[in-house]
Amino acid sequence: METSALTILWFVLIAVLWSGYLVLEGFDFGVGMLTSILPAGDERHKESERRVLINTIGPVWDGNEVWLLTAGGATFAAFPEWYATLFEGFYLPLLLILLALILRGVAFEYRGKLARASWVKAFDAAITVGSWLPALLWGVAFANLVRGLELTQDGFAYHYTGGFWALLNPFALLGGVTTLVLFALHGTIYVSLKTSGAIRDRAAALSSRLSVAALVVAGAWAVWAQVAYSRNAWTWAAVVVAALALVAVVWAAWTRRAGLAFIGTAVTLVAAVVLIFGAMYPYALAPLAADGVGLHLATASSTHLTLVIMTWVAVLLTPVVLAYTAWTYWVFRRRLSTADLPAPAALSWSAAKSAFATALR
Repeated sequence: METSALTILWFVLIAVLWSGYLVLEGFDFGVGMLTSILPAGDERHKESERRVLINTIGPVWDGNEVWLLTAGGATFAAFPEWYATLFEGFYLPLLLILLALILRGVAFEYRGKLARASWVKAFDAAITVGSWLPALLWGVAFANLVRGLELTQDGFAYHYTGGFWALLNPFALLGGVTTLVLFALHGTIYVSLKTSGAIRDRAAALSSRLSVAALVVAGAWAVWAQVAYSRNAWTWAAVVVAALALVAVVWAAWTRRAGLAFIGTAVTLVAAVVLIFGAMYPYALAPLAADGVGLHLATASSTHLTLVIMTWVAVLLTPVVLAYTAWTYWVFRRRLSTADLPAPAALSWSAAKSAFATALR
């Protein structure tokens, strides 16, 4: 089956969008995971350090999620059959990810609104769940795309027949652990770049240990993916790049070169996306068995006119999005510490009830 150049271009562009999402959202998932394990000292000091951690990603976390929305929108427009089959088959894990992201976003916005310990603890738990769960499930989902799916074809429609529990196979679970460890490592390195004082030292020490774990876990998953499931030999190049980048991360983390370590984890995540999409090609959804039903890119693609219009829109708008993202990170580039925190602006319980009653009048 012949695949047009525009179809391949949009397959590559969607891989680029996922690369941007995993690199940017990866570290803020990691910071969210750290809020439950990195703060130290008495409860008052822990609360100050949690606020520092949340403030390191406060100006950027919602902007990072634009990459996810764009990747989903581009898939819907460029490959509607891929989008429909994927969301039908992965309905439950994608719903769990969506709920976790909503829970996390609400927690960031409302955690500091009320000066009550139970209120803050509830939203801390929401940040923890909303960070750990997507970090695990994204790896499970991508690993299943590499492994292949049980599909049936009904006319022009494709359906996943494997069920939810079939997605939790050993290869996919290792993929989930891989993204979990990589995001945690990415987050600790980001914290050591964005903070100062004792919390920075603890983040740097944790990143040293996590870098070794990431090298072992991600290396095992990448070799398994390439040997057992990749449909193209050239994706060995992505495995080698990811391995070299992780070795560099281990060296940079142990020698406290956080900038180089951050570049290394970013390169690793990009190489992982290249491996995932390269291993799937020429399928949008690869078959589980060699003689099974697979959704070919040419079958999943939109019309030529649709892809031409999308290409022009991307050419005109992408520089604007990239410039805005770069400007945001430049403006909020300063390091943070507990000494920089303003006094909490939370309302007391009685003041909140009074404000609520006034709003209802």
